[in-house]
Amino acid sequence: MSTSTKNSLATIAETDPRWASVIARDPQAKFYYSVKTTGVYCRPSCAARLARPENVQFHPTCEDAEKAGFRPCKRCKPDQASPVEQHAEKIASACRLIESSQTPPSLELLAQHVGLSTYHFHRVFKAATGLTPKEYAAAHRDNLVRKALNKSDTVTGAIYDAGYNSNSRFYETSNQVLGMTPSNYRAGGALTDIRFAVGECSLGSILVAQSDRGICAILLGDDPDSLARDLQDQFPKANLIGGDARFERLVAKVVGFVEAPALGLDLPLDVRGTAFQQRVWQSLRKIPAGSTASYTDVARLIGSPNSVRAVAQACGANALAVAIPCHRVVRNDGALSGYRWGVERKSVLLEKEAHA
Repeated sequence: MSTSTKNSLATIAETDPRWASVIARDPQAKFYYSVKTTGVYCRPSCAARLARPENVQFHPTCEDAEKAGFRPCKRCKPDQASPVEQHAEKIASACRLIESSQTPPSLELLAQHVGLSTYHFHRVFKAATGLTPKEYAAAHRDNLVRKALNKSDTVTGAIYDAGYNSNSRFYETSNQVLGMTPSNYRAGGALTDIRFAVGECSLGSILVAQSDRGICAILLGDDPDSLARDLQDQFPKANLIGGDARFERLVAKVVGFVEAPALGLDLPLDVRGTAFQQRVWQSLRKIPAGSTASYTDVARLIGSPNSVRAVAQACGANALAVAIPCHRVVRNDGALSGYRWGVERKSVLLEKEAHA
């Protein structure tokens, strides 16, 4: 093979969004790759030595790879259920134990509960949910705090109801959990500054909002006024401030990402949601640009194979369009389904990414 041919093939592989998943050994990527020099095909997560890009081809299914003349890798066993799939019910059971416990169970207790070693359990749990057991327990407790703050007569009562054994422990992380003080959260975001601006892109109007923690909303639509009202509904008592010229440069950066997904979006995000929603959103952010996953795939990968409807609801609750790519989730047959900002926009986004 000539040098120019090698370079050309390498460029094709390296510019494919799936190559990044192979380099990252992403356990949630939904495709396979073959290596010409070895004659085998692998999962993107295979621990074998990284192949040279000019020798790599990508395949949507095992059948496609085998039709092309490749045999399954003996190390990652792509023709068998993945470790995440094999342990999906065990991970779901561990999640239920975390959610039903007054205090977060130890790693050792969780591993014993599902019959795995602590090391193996920790690795499989994070691969399935996108969170460590400790992070998952924290996210669940944070959600309890949000619910309790909306119901309890006092902030102190809400903190203890959520399982914190002291005020000080909660206040150490309250801004990270709520994005504001507990009192302001109970008041619907009162005294919290949120800057926003509306721009235009090929998908119509786009509103970008930012709290002190990061981007807290990216909304798409046809009417700028409707987008502003949507933001106000999310933060009914926050202090909404129109963005200045500097902030509008940030909006331009988001618009640039919409128009050219290959650029990536390296902005800090202020992601707020339930423990389950955060698991789903973490999983969505691992779907490479140019690829899709079904709602069933996502449910299985987060360890909740029977929660397909809940996964769809979490996608619908996402307020960070494009940054959390719920547009990459499709029906089992590959057809496009509902999208908070319209199926036509979903189709355009996928088309842009396919040709990025």
